[in-house]
Amino acid sequence: MASEFLSEVKQGMRLRGYALKTEKSYLYWITYFIRFHKFRHPSEMGAKEVETFLSYLANQKCVAIGTQKLALNALAYLYNQHLNKPLGDLGFHHAKSPRKIPSVLTPMEVKQLIEASDGKFRTLFSLLYGSGLRVNEGLRLRVMDFDFEACALTVHDGKGKKDRKTLLSQHLEPEVSALISQAKALQIRDNKQNVGPSLPYALDRKYPHAYKQLSWMYIFPSVGLCLHPYTGVLCRHHLSDSAARKALKKAVNACGFGHKRIHCHTFRHSFATELLRNGKDIRTVQELLGHTDVSTTQIYTHVLGTHFAGARSPLDDIK
Repeated sequence: MASEFLSEVKQGMRLRGYALKTEKSYLYWITYFIRFHKFRHPSEMGAKEVETFLSYLANQKCVAIGTQKLALNALAYLYNQHLNKPLGDLGFHHAKSPRKIPSVLTPMEVKQLIEASDGKFRTLFSLLYGSGLRVNEGLRLRVMDFDFEACALTVHDGKGKKDRKTLLSQHLEPEVSALISQAKALQIRDNKQNVGPSLPYALDRKYPHAYKQLSWMYIFPSVGLCLHPYTGVLCRHHLSDSAARKALKKAVNACGFGHKRIHCHTFRHSFATELLRNGKDIRTVQELLGHTDVSTTQIYTHVLGTHFAGARSPLDDIK
């Protein structure tokens, strides 16, 4: 029962265009929910069982607030969308997440980390910082996304399925060109086996020879081939984010920055903070980051020692 039902849930999410990571996460929590209730079918349960499960996660398992939200979102999808059996107002209310000021790097620290990185990861981290990208946005970049003439980078299918334009440093042209040459050589070898880069949606059916076009090739291709998660076609995907995290950890240790909380997203935080520090308009920064709400971008104003609007400590006036 469970496997057949979960297959139906998966198909429903794909029909609605949910991201692959969201699909995997929701299926995990829905499976957990079913097992917790001794494999009862979700259609036989409702708000009461959902409340019991969420309370168990919060009180017995002591999961983080973000994890509680994720489990709630998965079950809300299950009942509100898939089963068309709205849960209504649940008695369960998770705690609010405390606002955390993001950790950022100084330009000199960014330079040290980039210089301590190896090969393609040096270029990747440069793009994350220079263009304000999320790590998977950087790893998914294809040859077609670069426009050095306009100093612009196109991010396709970012968070919330949104496309956007952002900044592109001219200093990266030699490095990116070298990666494109390597990707081209790899694509030529793959094409001899009738294999190419993984393509979005049903593009491979609409354009059967698109996999031979250099424009679709990833500049950070994976080492090995894999089956496309949707079509099952043999293809070459991009590098995994775990490879980027390992490379960054190595650079952090080499620079002696182990005392700082640094991850791939720190480059994006530092990009936004530096733009604001240099007097850029917060709406412009919002657009470059792809934030839907400016309040999300405003967190970076709290990172600055001297507020970007000119506020400073009153102690400075009497010293």
